[in-house]
Amino acid sequence: MSANFNLTNPILLQRFWIPILFQTALILVVPAQAIYTQVTGKSIILQTAPIDSYQLLRDYSQTIRYDISSQDNLRSLPGWEQLPKQQPYGNEVTFIKSGTHFYVILAAPTSPNSSGLPPAWKPVALSAEPPSQLSSDRIALKSLAQGGIIEYGLETYSIPADQWEQVDDNLRAAQKTEPSQPQQLPPVVVEIKVDSEGNAVPISLWAQVGEGSEALIRNYRF
Repeated sequence: MSANFNLTNPILLQRFWIPILFQTALILVVPAQAIYTQVTGKSIILQTAPIDSYQLLRDYSQTIRYDISSQDNLRSLPGWEQLPKQQPYGNEVTFIKSGTHFYVILAAPTSPNSSGLPPAWKPVALSAEPPSQLSSDRIALKSLAQGGIIEYGLETYSIPADQWEQVDDNLRAAQKTEPSQPQQLPPVVVEIKVDSEGNAVPISLWAQVGEGSEALIRNYRF
């Protein structure tokens, strides 16, 4: 038995093309948003949390946390009390309820970084709603609570393969090698761009290589 389809039938055409167009839109929307943010966004600097050398240098694709990834660093800020909370596992310490979307307001640095790295922006407030009329030295970063961690869509990034050996060599050479101490990387900050809606994309990583008069500041683009 064979079936003949009339491809000029508008109903059949709609059933054929609409799913394809929908899937195509889903595929394109994420990179399109990232491109828009990179083109129109404002450059700011985030301070990374202490990074174990093995964690950062083990692969081309990395996962990184920031000082503002920890809820403990946000508890004292205005707006904390207005966000929904939970007490996981009977813990007396409350956390922002998992799945909560909100905004971290960051302020531009007012003094240079003593290490020579670009100075990081500092969190000054939290908001459940997109803030309006922020001054030029403030920016709102879209955030998501996940357990005790805050995510910004900036946790995973890739360094181009042609830069990887240089990054690896430079950062390993700058590590302190005292056997009794856990090996930590030298100071690292990340440059990001944030658009008017709070979406952000990573741009580059800044690291201090060497110490004292031998210290150099290196920049590695993602």
